[in-house]
Amino acid sequence: MKFALKQEKEFSYIDEGEGEVLLMLHGLMGALSNWEEVIEEFKSEYRVIIPVLPIYDLPLLTTGVKTLSKYVHKFVKHKGLTNFTILGNSLGGHVSLIYVLSHPEYVKAMVLAGSSGLYENAFGGSFPRRESYDFVKEKVEFTFYDPKTATKELVDDVFQTINDRNRVIRILAMAKSAIRHNMAKDLHKITVPVGLLWGKNDKITPPEVAEEFNQLLPNAELHWIDECGHAPMMEQPERFNILLRQFLDKLKK
Repeated sequence: MKFALKQEKEFSYIDEGEGEVLLMLHGLMGALSNWEEVIEEFKSEYRVIIPVLPIYDLPLLTTGVKTLSKYVHKFVKHKGLTNFTILGNSLGGHVSLIYVLSHPEYVKAMVLAGSSGLYENAFGGSFPRRESYDFVKEKVEFTFYDPKTATKELVDDVFQTINDRNRVIRILAMAKSAIRHNMAKDLHKITVPVGLLWGKNDKITPPEVAEEFNQLLPNAELHWIDECGHAPMMEQPERFNILLRQFLDKLKK
């Protein structure tokens, strides 16, 4: 990770550049490094902020998407942020949706990539073979269109995470919370502009999920990224950045 992690109170975060704020939220198994190419591209014109979501640190009983949204708001207030664009991948997209519903006055626009909130086909309800490295490797590769995107470093990281009992219990609790917290009935209340930047070959939140988001969100636009799975900002960063820039430029008009 080439960007420095800052620490204040209970918050760890990346904060690069100056200007209008892009607040980025990572996924359940995602890391801040997933956004490296996006930070690199936009830090000369925007202030890019990425908090570490405390997925593994919450009390088990409160581990869920709503609690993460409350944490994000605490962070937003701590940093004094307003009128920002929120971007979320996977679980981070789900947290973004809940956040915008709860605090629309803080948010200028939202970008979702492979967001949960309607449907997802993740690891399933358990990790029956989490001791098996090959099984974990296969599951990480499933995230991407090109299995080579699942580097050994990435697979090692996920393998280590899901073989930590404390972490795996929270991952499962968070995944169940995400499934329970379906957003379909609430999406019509989100009126900010929403950019849906979606991998055409996403197997976790497949294309029909993006189409449903596009129908249910009143002010959404959907853009496909070819040869791309669940994490477009990692797998096709150039295309993702072009589409993100086009969306952000429209907001300036």
